[in-house]
Amino acid sequence: MMPFAHILTIIGFTVVVLIILILLITFATMFIHDRRQDRHPVLRNYPVLGKLRYFLEAIGPEMRQYWFNSDTEGKPFSRDEYEHVVKTAKYKRDVLAYGSKRDFDKEGYYVRNALFPKQMEELKLDRETKVKTYKYLLVKDSLFGMRKEDRVEDESLAYLLHDDDAVVIGPNTPNPFVAKGLIGMSAMSYGALGKNAITALSLGLGIAKGTWMNTGEGGLSPYHLKGNVDIIMQIGPGLFGVRDKEGHISWEALKEKAAIPQIRAFELKLAQGAKARGGHVDGEKVTPEIAEIRKVEPWKSVDSPNRFHEFNDAASMIDFIEKIREVTGKPVGIKLVVGSNESIFELAAEMKRTGKGPDFITVDGGEGGTGASYQELMDAVGLPIKSALPILDCTLKRFGVRDRVKIIASGKLITPDRIAVALALGADLVNIARGFMITVGCIQALKCQSNICPTGVATTNPHLEKALVIDEKKWRVANYLITLRRGLFRLAAAAGIDSPVHFSHEHIVFKDDKGVVQSLEEIYSQINDRIMKIKYEESGSTTAG
Repeated sequence: MMPFAHILTIIGFTVVVLIILILLITFATMFIHDRRQDRHPVLRNYPVLGKLRYFLEAIGPEMRQYWFNSDTEGKPFSRDEYEHVVKTAKYKRDVLAYGSKRDFDKEGYYVRNALFPKQMEELKLDRETKVKTYKYLLVKDSLFGMRKEDRVEDESLAYLLHDDDAVVIGPNTPNPFVAKGLIGMSAMSYGALGKNAITALSLGLGIAKGTWMNTGEGGLSPYHLKGNVDIIMQIGPGLFGVRDKEGHISWEALKEKAAIPQIRAFELKLAQGAKARGGHVDGEKVTPEIAEIRKVEPWKSVDSPNRFHEFNDAASMIDFIEKIREVTGKPVGIKLVVGSNESIFELAAEMKRTGKGPDFITVDGGEGGTGASYQELMDAVGLPIKSALPILDCTLKRFGVRDRVKIIASGKLITPDRIAVALALGADLVNIARGFMITVGCIQALKCQSNICPTGVATTNPHLEKALVIDEKKWRVANYLITLRRGLFRLAAAAGIDSPVHFSHEHIVFKDDKGVVQSLEEIYSQINDRIMKIKYEESGSTTAG
């Protein structure tokens, strides 16, 4: 009888031979296929080996993100910018060591610090409202060992505005919207984001208090309502959620939405910074639930028209706004993208002529994000927020209607200093989208349009969605927002003002790449002079003065 050891040797040898044969056959098949195919010259000249090129190309984005890009490189957000959001959300800490990584030789905006700044106790804010959240304490973070962190309860001020400084939208409507925080969540639809992401955002914003979330043009979902947070319901050209079977606006459906106490205002989306066009959702994301919310057919791709069919000029748009305000009794605003110095003239002139118009205008910069758009629209259409804001502000002032409308700014305003600059440029409030996405797990995989988001944020795939744990991420949303508001008050103190609502032109300076400093007042004055020199006729045409 053959020894057992010999049997194992024979079996092992046979297995090894089979593996080698399989590999040889596989490589031979690949070799022949690559030689004969006519799509890839590299593979025809270098069969099999050439596949390594495509493998390295495929993992290039991840390699650059984690290994090769420096801390201040990377788009849309650098590693430093990304980690700032993550760390404030997780640890509720925004303290850095050693020194700034900012390139001080480059041009940029700076907050003008006062010779005698305000003491923190001199700041004018709501000192009664406090928020309890959970944050992490880093106990151990060795190179080869497991990171050890303790989750602890934390209580702090909510850093809301004083009642005297609260921002009131639509004061003359039956139901004005009062905001005690300057920062809210920009438009993000259920469908573009999954239900766990929307729920975590709603709950976290509700915990932080004094803020709002915008539904995006996909309509109001039950997940937006989970956190009992104030809501701005966005209505896009597709009229999702307030349309009938033929795709026309349903005034009854609008009344039903207006009856929901959490909905504090409505916003008509004319355009978005990353896409000056209607939105798009692939059919695989349009589940039966999403289809019911949007009033469309399930599993079919959904596109919004480039603009509303209900109006085609400023006069008819204002009439439409008035009808919505009349039906709902709540403030109505618009979201737009500024394209030139003259692009807002028709609207502002019509507001002056009629005494009517939107209660707020959300201006989105060309650097804004989206789940899916086209390169030419992302890169080339729409001015960035620092150019758009003063144009909008100056134009509204030229026509004497600025005091009737609040301006909400959005476009990568993820840190307190960027928010302060936006407020000084003319904004009353700011919106943030991608910063909040990062708090619930976004790793900038850039897969938003594919429904395969690896962290379960921008996907409706149930298998992927479950990775996002709502009871964990909601605290991070709240921590990030509270820390932002705290940083904004800290900047106000440094500038010598008692509240961030007072940020204005005199508190910001601009340094060019040669080191020459110019006040924001000078820059703003130049923009205003250009706006004032443009001749505007009643017909709506513009000519240089």
